[in-house]
Amino acid sequence: MTVTTPPRGSKGGVLFACTLGNSVSVTPAVHAVFGLFLVPLTEAFGWSRASVSGVLGILALVGAVTYPLIGRYVDKAGARKTLLVGIFGLALSIAALALNSGSLVQFYATFTVLAVFGAMAGTPIFQKVIADWFDENRGTALGISAGGGCGIGSVVLPVLAAVLVQTWGWRAGYLGISGFMLVIALPLLVLLLRDRASVAGGEAAAEREGMTLGEAAQTPMFWLVLIALAAGAGGTTAVFSHVVPILSDRGFSVTTGTAVVSVFALVTSGWQIATGRIMDTIQTPRVAVPMYLMAVAGLVLLETAQGTPLLLVGGALLGIGLGGQFGALPYFIARYFGTRHFGSVIGAMYSAVIAAQGTTPILLDLVFDARHSYRPALVGVGAALLAGALLLMLLPRYGREAEGADDNRPRFAAGH
Repeated sequence: MTVTTPPRGSKGGVLFACTLGNSVSVTPAVHAVFGLFLVPLTEAFGWSRASVSGVLGILALVGAVTYPLIGRYVDKAGARKTLLVGIFGLALSIAALALNSGSLVQFYATFTVLAVFGAMAGTPIFQKVIADWFDENRGTALGISAGGGCGIGSVVLPVLAAVLVQTWGWRAGYLGISGFMLVIALPLLVLLLRDRASVAGGEAAAEREGMTLGEAAQTPMFWLVLIALAAGAGGTTAVFSHVVPILSDRGFSVTTGTAVVSVFALVTSGWQIATGRIMDTIQTPRVAVPMYLMAVAGLVLLETAQGTPLLLVGGALLGIGLGGQFGALPYFIARYFGTRHFGSVIGAMYSAVIAAQGTTPILLDLVFDARHSYRPALVGVGAALLAGALLLMLLPRYGREAEGADDNRPRFAAGH
């Protein structure tokens, strides 16, 4: 059987490259495996869980500052070089984590560098490339790249890390993830990843229109979407990174926790694609509300279910919530704000989500350290999801009250 890669400078090649790039971005390579390293690090160095989770706060802070800047830069200069440097630096930073000998300061410093490279190779930047290349079926392509890539990576990398950590220890886990990125992912990205302007001469970019970040920020839709998605995706992703310790503390094995993470990731992946199609068919932002409510039901099962089948159902429901949240983000941006300044707007949106992702895990572990249980923190995440669902109910219809965005909405949202 012969496996062929798509040609360079083609839509297929770019879609493959962006999907692969997302599979080794921060979500799969750091967040999805975080729970596998949390307990080994606390046992090896005597650190508290909250101290270890503090690095997610660093990721949040650095991401919140850099995503809008990187988004604005790639809007003007293209994304290819930024993405390649980001993947290379992210891989080296993950490898450097294995060199720690017990210094929490060194651990934080390494994560600070990792966060910068991770933002350079972040999903919003890959989405910028997809948005430029795909005028038709853009929603589907975005779902495949972001949802498929992050979902596949969030299955493959935790399994790889779990085998290495259980067999050779946590250092081998970090080195294995880094090696996968450097040996397999990076060469294919160098070969296939292209900016559309470098192939087509940039004519298509000149035709795109839309609000600037400043103009978008003056609309109520911007803040409703930003807060709703930060509350939803921030809290749900924090739970994603803590599935293994949450279930371990309830007496379930690492194998069970990893299985739930895998289901969580797979459903998140598929549901991002499904969300784009659903939103193309049902023309209201409120279609995302039931997805938030399913995530709340998933939280209840994660904390109360007594058997593996129900835990897997809980992981699937949480995946629907997270997939819906991330699938809705680019769609909302296109329908309300257009595509010309897509990098800047989605960078700002992601900075808020990343800030929530970094804050919530710390709160989860602070609650655990104080109460020896994650349950009160999970109640708080559920309340945030309900608040996010309420905010989505306040969004106006597409094109009616989103002044200035009417001319742009079909272009980015096209899924036909």
